Amino acid sequence: MRRIVVLLLLTVCALVSLQAQVGSWQAYMSYHEPQQIAKGGNNLYVLASNSLYQYNLNDQSITTYDKITGLSDTYITHIAWNNDARKLIIIYQNSNIDLLDANGNITNIAALYKKSMTDDKTIDSLTIDGIYAYLYARFAIIKVNMQRGEISDTYRPNHPQYPTSLPILKTDDYDTYLPVVKTLQPGGPKYNYFYNMQFVGNRLYTVGGYYLAGSMDLQRPGTVQQFDGDEWKIYEDELQNKTGFSYLNNNCVAVDPTDHNHVFAGGRCGLYEFQEGQLVNYYTQDNSPLHNAFSNGKTLGNNYNIVDGLQFDDRGNLWVLNSHAKGVNLLLLKADGQWEDHYQSSLNNYKGVGYNSLRHAMIDSRGYLWFANVNWVDPVVFCYDIWMDVLKPYYSYTVNNENYFTNQDGVSYNVSHINAICEDHDHNIWLGTSRGLFMIDANEVGQSSVTFQQFKVPRNDGSNFADYLMNGVSISCMVIDGGNRKWIGTDGNGVYLISADNMEQIHHFTTENSPLLSNNIESIAIDPNSGKVFFGTDNGLCSYMSDATQPAEEMEKDNVYAYPNPVEPGYTGLITVVGLSFDADVKILSPSGKLVSQGRSNGGTYTWDGCDLHGNRVASGVYMIATATSDGKAGVVAKVAVVR
Repeated sequence: MRRIVVLLLLTVCALVSLQAQVGSWQAYMSYHEPQQIAKGGNNLYVLASNSLYQYNLNDQSITTYDKITGLSDTYITHIAWNNDARKLIIIYQNSNIDLLDANGNITNIAALYKKSMTDDKTIDSLTIDGIYAYLYARFAIIKVNMQRGEISDTYRPNHPQYPTSLPILKTDDYDTYLPVVKTLQPGGPKYNYFYNMQFVGNRLYTVGGYYLAGSMDLQRPGTVQQFDGDEWKIYEDELQNKTGFSYLNNNCVAVDPTDHNHVFAGGRCGLYEFQEGQLVNYYTQDNSPLHNAFSNGKTLGNNYNIVDGLQFDDRGNLWVLNSHAKGVNLLLLKADGQWEDHYQSSLNNYKGVGYNSLRHAMIDSRGYLWFANVNWVDPVVFCYDIWMDVLKPYYSYTVNNENYFTNQDGVSYNVSHINAICEDHDHNIWLGTSRGLFMIDANEVGQSSVTFQQFKVPRNDGSNFADYLMNGVSISCMVIDGGNRKWIGTDGNGVYLISADNMEQIHHFTTENSPLLSNNIESIAIDPNSGKVFFGTDNGLCSYMSDATQPAEEMEKDNVYAYPNPVEPGYTGLITVVGLSFDADVKILSPSGKLVSQGRSNGGTYTWDGCDLHGNRVASGVYMIATATSDGKAGVVAKVAVVR
């Protein structure tokens, strides 16, 4: 009888497959540059771009390993296979240690990583002897029993067994198998650098960064990497031979709204134009109104032609921010290829030179162009009316050439960096700064001066006190999801998700409580169709399947559906309903019409845990999903089959 019921339910609705489960994580690591190869049995273990994968010599299958699939950490520096223990030892940059056996089981040895000490724990090399691995750290030699999965001894330099020179692990695996590895790789991005990202259409466009004038230059390769959900496309790079100057630190990317294969990137060394991933033009002082950086009374060469901000308007014109230059700062590259100069004297510092780092260009729903001077000298937010050619700088006051932001209560902050600008669904403008989170109310946008508001979150401890939301947290990036919630990346404190009303911390992901690759978040981007949230960290890219998508303008029967459908026996995850309008009312009804769940959508998504109002798992049957718009107008009805 059960078999008949199951078959009947399977015919009621179509199977929606390949949908990622809400709450699931994924990593997108680079495996471009092979560094070490260790042969273990019929497998090659390959350390490439500080990530790990396994190639089976028999069936040519490839298995990747990362923090989300079981590794304990990120950024691997050494690997070695132990024939006696039948395990691979994995050494991380932070001195954490994993052991991987032939069946894919992972054992973590974290004693050295967790040990509090002033000595340098960096591991420079290792050797294998019997079931042991000897790790040559800078403070001592660490003896690891790979069979038992533990540290068995530590030899400091004054120990009689401490050698006078460090042996090198001898293996011919690298030279022997490099040709095989070079032709058979897992794919993925070329670089683990994701300083700036954005979704346009169904594609993720990324650049690596990073250059902050007067502060930091990481010399990252200039790169544009594009991801369509399945494959990575690496734009033509290593362009220095073609341009005659460095190709480094691309910090911004802009996609032509009329042609998503037409892409611009800017950074330390000018403006680059690509078509179908190939360079078609590059712009510097030599062939455009752009100017090179001006320092110490002279103009620097094309290696410092700083373009840190790009944004297309809805007419297909590209706004270009030229930093640290003299006589040029705001330019427009029109759709017909002609340049217009929109120079603004208020974009100069007190020395009469353009601000050091004009970034985070964003056009809001009103058509205003927003950007900021990110550098610690004169941090300012700018609102530019592109139609009236009027620029308004926003900050509260200046003392000793330092700019202060004052909130609605008169509390002032010396903000050193403005790292994010975004608009929420209520048309408020949010600023992520080194001192926390501020908001410019929609009613003040465009005025001569604004108040930098901070939301107050009640402590709910009976004291009637409240705390400013995200106060004092160094915010590095920020985006708004389909449910008007705030995803906030930080410097060293992971990722926060704040509710639409700003009163609730929904998530706080760190490396300690989640598969997040690093607590240093450089960028965040959201796929509006799936709700997947991408986190660009200093250790690479990962994603989290959120429960919010971009809302539909109108709910249509063919676009509102649930997945997985059917919900098969043993499934314990969330059931997701998509295609909803903003803040839609959703009710789940049993086959008999009894209400089992109800709530509001996050953007265009609603999730159900498969339980009734009392927390009990529902029985097998076909459940109705009744929807209505936020103003109470009838929506559509969908179905989901549950099989127990």
